[in-house]
Order: sequence, then structure tokens, then C-alpha cells
Amino acid sequence: MAAEKSERLLNLLIMLLVQRHYVSKERIREILYADSSPDAFEKMFERDKDELRSLGVPIEVGQIDAFFDDEPGYRIRPDEFALPDISLTSDEAAVIGVATKVWQHARLAEATTEAVRKLTALGIDVDLTALDIVEPRLSADEPSFDVFWEATQERTPVRFDYIRSGDTEVRSRHLQPWGVARYSGRWYVVGYDTDREAERIFRLSRVQGKATKAGPPGSYEIPPGTDVSEVARRLAPEPSTERVVLLVRKGAGHTLRRGADDVEEGVTGPDTESIWDRLVLERGALGLADEVLGYGADVYVEEPLALRVRVVDRLRAAVGEAMIGETA
Repeated sequence: MAAEKSERLLNLLIMLLVQRHYVSKERIREILYADSSPDAFEKMFERDKDELRSLGVPIEVGQIDAFFDDEPGYRIRPDEFALPDISLTSDEAAVIGVATKVWQHARLAEATTEAVRKLTALGIDVDLTALDIVEPRLSADEPSFDVFWEATQERTPVRFDYIRSGDTEVRSRHLQPWGVARYSGRWYVVGYDTDREAERIFRLSRVQGKATKAGPPGSYEIPPGTDVSEVARRLAPEPSTERVVLLVRKGAGHTLRRGADDVEEGVTGPDTESIWDRLVLERGALGLADEVLGYGADVYVEEPLALRVRVVDRLRAAVGEAMIGETA
């Protein structure tokens, strides 16, 4: 049920974001709520709008035809949506906050494809460039990601094995997850540790084996006013930063560009067929190689040398694994 609701919210966000004009309530129902009765549609649509707005999504209401006082329409203006970051809150923490940051996650990618497919099949003029504000570059390939993401929405406790940094002992943990947040290039789950009776964060890459749900849905409540991103920043280790210089292909790397301290346009790049820009950033080293690799051939590391070596080593390892798979 939680997965269906997440997909519906994401589809509604995408539908209102990519269209160039206001869309009527009836059209929204035809595309996204076709299986619902009129009464059920009204309730779900109002609830979905409220949830998106509570997450910082600026849904705008206006007249579809300026010359007639007809039914109002709805849309999300990309420029308004792009200004503030959507913070992960206690209510549906992973639905939109994670969706906008984890486009390549399989379930969300399927929902995105389905939303656009339905719109284009009906001949609706869509503006896919609006999706650049939530560029699909961060991955969430930790095996435990799905479990924590779903448990957050369902309010289901989770049990998992965990190894702390610098430790060799694997310990069993019991958590009431409040949300999943990206901090300093890593994914963390934030919640209430029932063994230690305190709020805690855990880095997903340090979870050993598969996390499992350990209780019925609705087993706990998230403290009112909880800001998962703020908790992650407060409890996570302070990240070290370094000066990073990247060559980025023109038209790519929107997220990197927004965080750049300096951008030099039209520089010489790795090839002569594309236009490249040089970006200078002050970034935390933790997880930066993963982020750069997510952009594929659109980003080239100039500095620091250690980062370029890490990226190249990861690429060589991936190629080697692929060759082994082909010969197996």
C-alpha cells in the first residue's frame, strides 16, 4: 500500500511539473486516478495535494482559460520548485525527498517512466527539461535501502546487523526509522534506537546483510516537528572538505553546477566534439567518487589526483567484472 501511495504522489508531482499549462482536475483523474470512484478520487486528490505541499512542493492553482470562469487547473512551476531544497520531514520522509534525489532507483525510475508515458500517449505537450531540477545522478544501491525506505512510510521497526567505523564486531540493532537522508555523499537512516533509547543515525553502507522489518505497521510515531535532514547533519561525523576541479560537459551536471564556487565556460575538455566547462567546488571527500561516477562520461576529474585515481580504479574494476560476466 505504501509503495502504491509513493508512486501516486511521484506521478502527480511529475504530471504537474512537466506540463506547460494548467491541467484540469478531470484530466488528472483520467490519467492518475482512473480506477477510483468520484468520491474516492476527491479524497485522495485533496490528501495528495496536501502531502506534496507539506513537503515544500509549490502546487499552483489558476484558470485554464483566462477568458472564461471555468474549472481551475493545477501546475508546478519549475522555477518555483527549483528554488528551495525539499527537506525530508517526519511525514512521508522518503516519498518526495528521496524521489527527487534518487532518480535511478529502480522503483522510482519505473514510476517516472509510467507518468511520462501516460502523458505522451494522450498527446499532452510535456516539458521534460523541467526534470533537470531533479537530475538523475545519485544512486541508492545499498541492499538495505528498500527496507528502510518502506519501513519509514509504514512506521515499521527494523532489525539489522551493523559494524561501526573502526570496529570489527558486528552488532545487532533495533530501530524505529524516521527517514532516510543523503549527507556528505552517503545515505543514512535516521530514527530511534530502542536498545539505547535515543535518536541515532546509521550509514546504510555499513549495514551487514539484509535488514528486516521487526514489527507491525504503525508501531510507533515520529516525534512532531522532526527534520530528518537536520538530525543527520547534527549526528553524522563532521565531513572533511577539499578543493575539487571538474570538467563538465555543457548541458550536464546541473546539481554540480548549483554547488560550484566558480564556473569557467568553454574550456578545453577530454574531447573536441563537446563543449566543456570547468567547475571549482569545495566538497567533502566522502562519497564524492560515487557522485562523479554517476555522471558517466559527462564529468572528468582534473583535481585532486587522488579523486581521479579512485574514479579510474572503480571504472577499471567495473569493466573487469563485466568482462568476467561475459566469459562466464
